[in-house]
Amino acid sequence: MVVVVVLTGLAAVAVLVAAHWYVWRRLVRDTTSAPGAARRLGTVAIILLPVLSIGAVSSSRSGAPFGLQQVLAWPGFLWLATLLYLVLALVVGEAARPALRRFLARRDATAKTPEPTTPTGPRDEAATEPSTAEPSTTEPGAAEPGATEPGAAAKTATGTATKTEAEPKTEAEPIAPPSAPATVSAPSAPSGPSRRLFVSRAVGGAAATAALATVGYGTYGVLRGPSVKRVTVPLTKLPRAAHGFRIAVVSDIHLGPILGSAHTRRIVRTINSTRPDLIAVVGDMVDGSVQDLGPAAEPLAGLEAPHGSFFVTGNHEYYSDASAWIDHVRELGLRPLENERVEIAGFDLAGVNDIAGETEGAGPDFVKALGDRDPARASVLLAHQPIVIHDAVRHGVDLQLSGHTHGGQLWPGNLIAGFANPTVAGLERYQDTQLYVSRGAGAWGPPVRVGAPSDITVVELASRQA
Repeated sequence: MVVVVVLTGLAAVAVLVAAHWYVWRRLVRDTTSAPGAARRLGTVAIILLPVLSIGAVSSSRSGAPFGLQQVLAWPGFLWLATLLYLVLALVVGEAARPALRRFLARRDATAKTPEPTTPTGPRDEAATEPSTAEPSTTEPGAAEPGATEPGAAAKTATGTATKTEAEPKTEAEPIAPPSAPATVSAPSAPSGPSRRLFVSRAVGGAAATAALATVGYGTYGVLRGPSVKRVTVPLTKLPRAAHGFRIAVVSDIHLGPILGSAHTRRIVRTINSTRPDLIAVVGDMVDGSVQDLGPAAEPLAGLEAPHGSFFVTGNHEYYSDASAWIDHVRELGLRPLENERVEIAGFDLAGVNDIAGETEGAGPDFVKALGDRDPARASVLLAHQPIVIHDAVRHGVDLQLSGHTHGGQLWPGNLIAGFANPTVAGLERYQDTQLYVSRGAGAWGPPVRVGAPSDITVVELASRQA
């Protein structure tokens, strides 16, 4: 067991280091042209942020002062959520990089291609064509044709001979045609290293924007409070008199260094507004001790339902002294169901401890909770983790109400949660037993939900006899 825990821890550290190296490479190194202040600041941030995240996770489990937990929680947990969506966005950006580089290269080539030009005026053929006249071969003293003055031939012959001796003969050079007016071309796309830098900044900027927007919206959803869902569940054994009985199911409130009394008050107001007949709090109410979080849980004393409010433990209660919380919950007016049941009008309501209680000798006991009941009566079971559904089926439970999964909380966490839980969210049937799993009213770790909004569910029981 110890070896498994150590290997799991090492694997988690390796994944965390690899993710931060990848983010540093794409968002810091590739977006800066040379070492400088920007690269140094980015490197410091990539080192400091995971330290805050590790501190946020470990401080709550190590019993650190609650004030320190609150200081570390917001930046540390929010960075974990941001890191997840930064990595996902950058991976998607890897496919866009070559396409963007090709687009810029084509635009660059198009901008640099010269356009054909045409002369703008008549060309002087005499000036542009080389002379084809042969040099004179007239001997000295001979008259040139067309000479009209006495001695003209002699003068011409003498001048020609002198010039021929003084200057070497050269080939006539053509005169270049007049150039067309210069044209101004549009700015070309960046090329070479500049193009690579442009692509890195464009993809990195888009990835950072997408990640921050996703985390921001997911945080707003948690702080706004849970919405209300309504589900009708028909039960064959439910008598006609209990038709329409409403149970408000709330799970995974996760009071802690981030979510406090304001969050509890929002939940209480929402539950009471539905006017339920019974309230079921199915575990993971807190992430901390009664000493630190007792005041945050106080508003639960305001829950109102004719048939009362009931509570079963979740795994996080056993990280925070479950027995102390069971006593405190009872003081707030909720009734803990510790492997026991009560008779409600028309059905039996049972509750079992969470599996995590097995480490303290207080795990779930289905025989104690359900063993001697009347099987002709309908039964509703409160159990934090959906995985105990198979025990519920063996004991003839009609409906199990659970939480624990958060619906995955952070997409694609729902895919991972599906490997460990028979149902991630919603209502499903297992033989003659139905299982409803709430996505929860709070959040663990990052106060962020993406693709799994928080909820409080009003389960309305329907009698088939009606």
